[in-house]
Amino acid sequence: MSNNMKSVYGKAKDNYTFKIKLKSGLLFIWFVILTIICLLPIYILVINATRSHTDISNGLSFVPSTYLKSNFDKVLNEPAFKFAFNIFHGYKNSLFITGCSTFLTVFFSALTAYGIHVYDFKLKEVSYTVILLVMMVPMQVTSAGFVKFMADLKLTNTYWPLIIPAVAAPAVVYFMRSYMKSSFPLDIVEAARIDGCGEFRTFLSIAIPMMKPAIAVQAIFAFIASWNNFYNPNMILINVPLKKKTLPMMVSSLQSSDKFSDYGTIYLAIALSIIPIIIAYVALSRFIIAGVALGGVKE
Repeated sequence: MSNNMKSVYGKAKDNYTFKIKLKSGLLFIWFVILTIICLLPIYILVINATRSHTDISNGLSFVPSTYLKSNFDKVLNEPAFKFAFNIFHGYKNSLFITGCSTFLTVFFSALTAYGIHVYDFKLKEVSYTVILLVMMVPMQVTSAGFVKFMADLKLTNTYWPLIIPAVAAPAVVYFMRSYMKSSFPLDIVEAARIDGCGEFRTFLSIAIPMMKPAIAVQAIFAFIASWNNFYNPNMILINVPLKKKTLPMMVSSLQSSDKFSDYGTIYLAIALSIIPIIIAYVALSRFIIAGVALGGVKE
């Protein structure tokens, strides 16, 4: 190779390296900006939980204050505050509803996706299309009929209408089947059948472990959606005492109450209500990373 060709090749290589570094640097800056935009509201929420009502009324601050203990004492002991908000009852009710509905959502959606992916039967694609069509129906369209149906069954003011419908989650079924089409070979099911493994045991012992990343992702989404759900509980839990309300209902009652207007304490109550969501994400985030890495490997 001549010196001129080496020089041209070296310049082209340097230009390519520079473009890669420039692109990586711009992407890094962009992702840092997006991260700040996403985390800034949570940071302000936590900061305001440590400030007094007067400080918050005076304007925005990014520096923590010293009123956290005082605000926490008000959350637990203030009579006017306890009239609309009880953190212990809220945690118990929301965790029960959210835990049950999340389990039903991911388990039965995975089971449905497994059946559609593994078995060949008549109207297979039609059934899957019907499931997808259900995704296009807004929940608000069916809410009036749903409430009337629950009233006819005398299930209003109970938790069952908030838990049992979680079995049907078409969006989760769609995600699960898409994941299985790319990462779940059918040969392993045939091998299990040859070894004498039953169909349901194959699903529990083989499919579920292989679908852990997809299940973890959908469990996070289902947990957050159920935990933050205010629309359905507000329709079903019509005449219930405070100790049976969910946390979103308590937070809404607190914000609309004219008996208590301490912003610092209200911000602390809202901050306490998002702690389980953060814990769930931290606990399952490693499966999300594993799912991304697995999805990048093709056979």
